[in-house]
Order: sequence, then C-alpha cells, then structure tokens
Amino acid sequence: MRAKDAIRLETLRGLNALFMNEMLASKEPVSPTSPGGGEFLPDEKVLALIKRSVKQRKDSIEQFTKGNRLDLVTKEKAELEILESYLPKTMARDEIRTVVSARLEKMKTDGSFDPKSGGKLTGMIMKELAGKADGADVKAVIDELLVK
Repeated sequence: MRAKDAIRLETLRGLNALFMNEMLASKEPVSPTSPGGGEFLPDEKVLALIKRSVKQRKDSIEQFTKGNRLDLVTKEKAELEILESYLPKTMARDEIRTVVSARLEKMKTDGSFDPKSGGKLTGMIMKELAGKADGADVKAVIDELLVK
C-alpha cells in the first residue's frame, strides 16, 4: 500500500478474498486443533488456488488478445507475473524429458509400453512430478518422444 503499487495490491487482495471464500466454503469445521493449524488453509490448497488464478489470467490474456483489448492484456500480464512469483519454480522441458525418457525405458523393459498410451503416461508422470512441472510441458514432451 505504501509503495502505491495498485496492481500488486489489487491482485493480493483478490487472492486473499479467494482464500477466505475457500475457507468459508469448505465443509470441514475449522478448529485450532485440526491438522494444518485451523484458521489457515493448507499449503497444498493455497498452491492449487494460486495455480487456478494463474490459469484464469492466462485464459483472460488469450481472450483479451483476440478481442484486441491491449489495455486489459497489459493489466492481466502484470497480475500473472505477481501470481507466478508465489508459485514454486517449475521444471524445464529438458528436465521433464529426462524423467519421461527414464519412465519410457522402464515401461519398455517391463513390457507395459503401448505407443498409444500417451494419456496414461501423462497421468503417471504428472503424479510422479506432483506439481513440479506444468502439465502442458509434460504433454508436449511426451508427444514429442512418442512420435520419434
């Protein structure tokens, strides 16, 4: 507030409201003795909400670009940058390629490899990486390796 950064302030207030709405909408009662502290959301839930907000911003940027609303695109990009600063660093495609290649080799030696099972493989890799990699990057790497 003191820095007069209106976009950051608006973004963080929206995120705070999202957290509060999620706490109020949760079915389980909030108590100080519950695992996770009680009056706070667990870290996994917070990260999921931030990721959802990031995804919404990316979709908005795409829509505003199609609608030729460059003023709104600029605002959404600034908000996206702020939100992404609160997410953990994701893996690069080269790192994902290493993990997928290792999994593919393991599947080939087990005999459980099916070239048409890209979706199944994507699910296994996403579960293995558990939020460390972007789903679109994982899918792109798998598609690239299965085409070879």
